[in-house]
Amino acid sequence: MRQTVSSTAPPPRAPAREEAAPSGPLAQGREFVWTNADFARVQALIYQRAGISLHDGKHAMVYSRLSRRLRETGHSSFHDYLGWLENHDGPEWQEFVNALTTNLTAFFREQHHFEIFASHLRSKPAGTPWHVWCNAASTGEEPYSIVITALEALGANAPFKLTASDIDSRVLATAAEGVYRLDSVKGLSQERLQRFFLRGKASNAGLVRAKPELRRAIEFLSVNLIRDDWPFREPFDVVFCRNVMIYFDAPTQRRVLERIHRVLKPGGMLFVGHAENFSESRDLFTLRGKTVYERR
Repeated sequence: MRQTVSSTAPPPRAPAREEAAPSGPLAQGREFVWTNADFARVQALIYQRAGISLHDGKHAMVYSRLSRRLRETGHSSFHDYLGWLENHDGPEWQEFVNALTTNLTAFFREQHHFEIFASHLRSKPAGTPWHVWCNAASTGEEPYSIVITALEALGANAPFKLTASDIDSRVLATAAEGVYRLDSVKGLSQERLQRFFLRGKASNAGLVRAKPELRRAIEFLSVNLIRDDWPFREPFDVVFCRNVMIYFDAPTQRRVLERIHRVLKPGGMLFVGHAENFSESRDLFTLRGKTVYERR
């Protein structure tokens, strides 16, 4: 997932919405010189690596996040750091991608999806094997919500498997650990907390951990959605691809949807984010509910 993709075209430039950098070095007083040329290079590189289209209003965010990488790698300027990055195919590429991805998640976010998902699970005969993919696992709240829903709908011994992936290696490691602060699970019922989580004691007070029955049902792995080397051998019954496509331009969205179509069983369900609409891909998916699609 770390390698450069075949397309090298830079992302389309969107109108500035937060701040626009002047043509020379930005904002005196900053630790590092930061120019429009630096930002344009970052735009092109993250588009090539992850398909993410950064609009021009992201100057401040990019500077803040990548400044940490300059400190960690010992570079004194963005010009030098980006030049070094372009000429090395090493682990820093993953850190670069990690720094520029956004991870916003919560347990049972967009509750209606889980209600529809539960109904879909119950619609098949008991004992039917299920293989589901969550391709924006982030720190794990969504994958664990999916498994909780499945266990409640199908029972503890149901043949259910979830593949949970993300492009950000740091959040994926957090997801695999399954440890959360109590305020992260405050929206869960006491019944769910007692059934699916272990409360920390002593030095771990204030924390909870997903029980082994949840973690056993999930395979965590790194997948870059814009690459064509997805490691899947069996098709999926359901795919959760929520709040991912909003970071892609239209051509990239189409390519990813075509690949999801290929790995999803006919009649399989695709759950997407509340701000995502794929009406232009009616040849691939049919709308079946609020941001829920069926594979054609």
